[in-house]
Amino acid sequence: MGIGGSDLYRQQILDHYRNPRNYGELDEPTLSHTGENPMCGDTITMDIVLDDDEQEIKRVAFSGDGCAISQASASMLSEQLHGMDIDELRAMDRDTVIDMLGVDISPMRVKCAVLAEKVAQDGVDIYLGEKDLDKTTTED
Repeated sequence: MGIGGSDLYRQQILDHYRNPRNYGELDEPTLSHTGENPMCGDTITMDIVLDDDEQEIKRVAFSGDGCAISQASASMLSEQLHGMDIDELRAMDRDTVIDMLGVDISPMRVKCAVLAEKVAQDGVDIYLGEKDLDKTTTED
């Protein structure tokens, strides 16, 4: 799987992969964005509902498919985003997500781990008119 770390965190990743939280689509999301990691075929769509002031994340859902790392990361991130201010989301970096996963991620798997974060961030940036993308990709 390309990960190292404690058995507890590996089990947590497998649990989120097998039983993803917030998986599916939201009716009438404030924003919806899709991204992919072309290197391994991971695809994630993040649906987000913002509060009336367009600052706080009220609901999150994700869909897609891919490796255990990308899907578990999306599931874990979807739980973290509830109640978060969009500026907090925009300030996240890859270390935030890797710390959330709790395991060592090989350089080849970092793009899998951060895909959901990039999709959510790009979705907010597009919604705010600060970015013009059709699709997020981790192929840099």
